[in-house]
Amino acid sequence: MIRRTDQLHLGAFLANSGHHVAAWRHPEAQADASQDFEHFKRIAQTAERGKFDALFIADVVALWGHHIDALSRTARGEHFEPLTLLSALAAVTDRIGLIATATTTYNEPYHIARKFASLDHLSKGRAGWNLVTSVVSDEAWNFGREQHVEHADRYQRAEEFHDVVKGLWDSWDDDAFVRDKQSGLYFDPDKLHVLDHKGEHFSVRGPLNVARPPQGHPVLVQAGASSAGRHLAARVAEVIFVSHHDRAAGQAFYQDIKDQAARFGREPDAIKILPGITPFVGRSREHAQEQYEALQALIDPVVGLRLLADTLGEDIDLSGHDLDGPLPDTPVGQRGSRRDQVIALARRENLSIRQLYLRLAGGNPAIGTASDIADIFEDWFQSRACDGFNVFFPTFPGGLDSFVDQVVPELQRRGLFRHDYQGRTLREHLGLRRPVNRFVGAASA
Repeated sequence: MIRRTDQLHLGAFLANSGHHVAAWRHPEAQADASQDFEHFKRIAQTAERGKFDALFIADVVALWGHHIDALSRTARGEHFEPLTLLSALAAVTDRIGLIATATTTYNEPYHIARKFASLDHLSKGRAGWNLVTSVVSDEAWNFGREQHVEHADRYQRAEEFHDVVKGLWDSWDDDAFVRDKQSGLYFDPDKLHVLDHKGEHFSVRGPLNVARPPQGHPVLVQAGASSAGRHLAARVAEVIFVSHHDRAAGQAFYQDIKDQAARFGREPDAIKILPGITPFVGRSREHAQEQYEALQALIDPVVGLRLLADTLGEDIDLSGHDLDGPLPDTPVGQRGSRRDQVIALARRENLSIRQLYLRLAGGNPAIGTASDIADIFEDWFQSRACDGFNVFFPTFPGGLDSFVDQVVPELQRRGLFRHDYQGRTLREHLGLRRPVNRFVGAASA
């Protein structure tokens, strides 16, 4: 296989006290981090010091589950709305990208187009939209529905939602706002475009009341691994977050997406695939393993069972089963590909219920010295299992500090990661083209 000469892309997953479900209980963790802007400011500035491509915030528009006994033992009952937090962080950072999750299931395209265009202007071209279809059924109850939207319907809506948002971002030519005091002309009417979309799910006239974003379109991110999710990702995504735990699965997904993208007439390099990974960086391998095991030991069994049930289907109750016994047969629910992956893992490795929820809680761990972590990153990257990683730090600020101070210099020494930013926008960090306004392109054709 020909050695790659491009460089890794790194996203920093932003999560309260840390990504690990028990992070808030860690002796060095800030228990109230979720409501402390100074905490997030420090994380953002440290990640920028480490030259990360972007910060990323996940989100659901509900509590992270209605099983209060389990939820009350986690730090997931409170979290800032992502766009609000990223807008504040835009003011205290200069280069790092800012990616927020926003669901297409319980939003409207005009809202999303306007908010992300605004964030792109506020940050001078650093915004990214993680386009998701809601997977947490509790969200339905907050938007006038008794039942969650079916999986297939969610993706049909998402396809059209995406098209409307991108159309709204092209409402204005890049130079439409002339602001000519002498003539009294603020914008050129000939450079305003009305979308006038009428489709199965949406009727949106437009135009957007925000100028065209600095990046043309904020970077589009997607994280679906189901067949419908892959189709959407191959058609529209510029960054894809995935959750593969072994390199072979990563390689298969990577090739499939790149092949599907080609069938849509897209260049393979127009999509960056970033699997999630959780680094535990130690002075030695033994020290790193101790860090991992110390966090795992803080997982309350009530939380572990809920974490597992939330992956398999929120109505599944495993509390009456032996935690050290095998996973029982579970009914098919609305969880899609992630559920199937977890069940396959349990069967393949003969994991008990306890072992399985501990495995889920641990994420996709990379445990070792800075050199060990860099070896894993390089192996996946050179094997074309990824274009970089979405890095889940088990604890903040310690997990991020260790990575930036130890792993990043090792990746730089190997020529795998930038020493400094070469551009100002998120598109420039990722090596993505700035899209042409569809109306301008149509007029010149």
